[in-house]
This record gives sequence, C-alpha cells and structure tokens, in this order.
Amino acid sequence: MRHRLIFPLIVSVLFGSCTRHTVPTNIAGSKPSGAAERVGSGPRGPSWVSPSAPTPATPLEPGEAGMADRPDVQAFIRKLSRTHRFDTTELHHLFARVRFQPGVLEAMARPYEAKPWFAYKKLFLTDTRIQGGIEFRQRQAQALANAERRYGVSPEIITAILGIESSYGQKPGNYRVVEALATLGFDYPKRAAFFRSELEQFLVLCREEGIDPLQPIGSYAGAMGMPQFMPSSYRRLAADGDGDGRRDIWNNPADAIASVARYFAANGWQAGEPIAAPAMVSGTAYHQLVSDSPKPNHTLARLASMGIAPDGQVGGQPKAALLRLEEETGPAYWLGFQNFYAITRYNHSPLYAMAAYELSQRLVPGR
Repeated sequence: MRHRLIFPLIVSVLFGSCTRHTVPTNIAGSKPSGAAERVGSGPRGPSWVSPSAPTPATPLEPGEAGMADRPDVQAFIRKLSRTHRFDTTELHHLFARVRFQPGVLEAMARPYEAKPWFAYKKLFLTDTRIQGGIEFRQRQAQALANAERRYGVSPEIITAILGIESSYGQKPGNYRVVEALATLGFDYPKRAAFFRSELEQFLVLCREEGIDPLQPIGSYAGAMGMPQFMPSSYRRLAADGDGDGRRDIWNNPADAIASVARYFAANGWQAGEPIAAPAMVSGTAYHQLVSDSPKPNHTLARLASMGIAPDGQVGGQPKAALLRLEEETGPAYWLGFQNFYAITRYNHSPLYAMAAYELSQRLVPGR
C-alpha cells in the first residue's frame, strides 16, 4: 500500500515504518502489553501517515489559531521529543492545526453520573438500546463466544458495555481525539495531568499504529472507538479478536468485543460469578455499611449480622459492597460483588456499573 505523508515539508527527516493499523478516514462520532513503544530506536520518526489518501483536516478559519504557539504546548512538545524521540518540527505542525474545543469543557461540566439513578438509567435502558443489543448479540455470536472462551467474560455484559459506550458502534463521539485531549490537557486544571498523559499516549499510539492523529474521532473525553477506550487502555489492552493482526476498535466488532473482554479480565473479572443482587435490609445497623465505594469488602455473614441479605439465591461466599440507589419511590439497596467492581474499573461510577448490569440482564436469551 502506498502512503501519503501528512506533513510533506519535513519528508527529509522521516523514514519508512513497520506494518500499519488501518483506521479509515471516515470514522464517525470510553486496559498483557500492547504494541511495544519504539523509544530510542533510530532517527526521530517515522512520520504519521494515512492508511489511505485521507480527506485533509479542515483548515483553520481566518484569524483562528491552533495551539502550537502556547508556551505550555511548546513545553509538552519538548517533553515528547526528549521522552519518545518525536520530531519537534513535526509536532509543531500538528499542534498548529489542533483547535481548542470549548464544547469539551462544557460537556465535562455536566456529566451524566451527576444524575440520580432513576434519571440516569433512563438514558440507557431504552427499548432501542435493548433491541439493538439483542440484534448485535445475534450478529456477533461467534465473536462473543470466542471472547468468553478466551477471557471468561459473558457475552451479555460485553454487549451491554458496547451498547452504553457507543450504541454498538453507531455513536462513538463527535470530537477529534487529539483536540479533546489537548483541550482537557491544557485547559482543564482539575485533571490536566491525566489528560496530558493520555494525549502523550495517543500520539505514541498513532506513531505505532500508523494513524494520522488528526483523523480519529471520539468522545469529549478523548475515548475512542466502539468500546470508548482511552489511549493508554488501547495500548495496553486492545485485542485482536479475529486473528488478522490488527486491533481495529473503530470498525471491527470482533476486535471491540475482545478488547472489552480483555479489559475486564485484566481488572479482576471472575468467570461465572455474580455481578449484583438486590438486597433486603432491616433494622438500622445496615446504614453503617452503605458506601459510595463499590469495592466488595464485606462477607455475606457480616452483612447478615447487620440486617442485610440478598433478595434471592447467591451461590458461594462472595464478598459484597452495599449500595444505595435512588429510585423515584425512594432508596433501593443492592449488593455489588467482585464483577460489579470490575465494571467500575471501566467507569468508576456505580451508576454506570448498575446500568451495564441491568442492560445485560435484558440481553440474556429467554428473559
């Protein structure tokens, strides 16, 4: 395949690269080691190349400035040059075309997880999403079975995650990943260090995989593809689900499915174990064990001594956390087990984990 250089003015400093990961230029729009980082090997390259001749990035409007001349961005460029042997001129050309995105900061100011449970769940437990999940599971039955066999993660929870994250690949985001991460990395002090780190991971990822960093589209937080992986999660845990030698989480459902399963397996998923169960409470002592933390620290015996019992059969002796969710009619109590906690490693909100669990239950055949 022939590749077109993204920055032709600096062709002379570049050299050919290894096998490339194809991300089509019309991508639409949330962690075993991934591809090895090529630090300190050879000249300061290679350049980012497009897997096929791309539609050029939209030019800046007259008077609109990119981010390259900002002192904090210039310091970041120098750091990447020292740490990863990037070419500073090439990075300057890139950031000259990267815009600050005020919509990213506006979205960060109104997270879904700030809603009460009864409002939050209505965003995801819709007839459309449930039916879409049933159809997705039917279409991808083999890929889901392969992932379950390899990683021990059930098909319904994998499907639910993809449904919540991107409506099964239909809505993976509206922002350029590089612009979302740059906006948050340099203009969101609350978590700037985290997002600058993810921006660094994204640029290394693009070099490793042969992706033009101006092309990928994702969420306002810089999450990518069907499973909405952050760049560091992609580099560490994205998986090749169909054996074609690539990890295309944007367009290949088998890769997206395997990547979600691999993420959970790496974060403590226990095959065949429960996720959550409604709880019955009595007395007043149980109030002491209600926690915002989903980490399962209490044995069932300890919970029973405080007036807490699962509403239904729970096999074995798993530890659990006691969670309180606000329904329209009042509080509801749930037990979250290790697999519930594993879901919160994907998104730290217990509301997210409960939505994923509830959606997954609606995707189980025969229910």
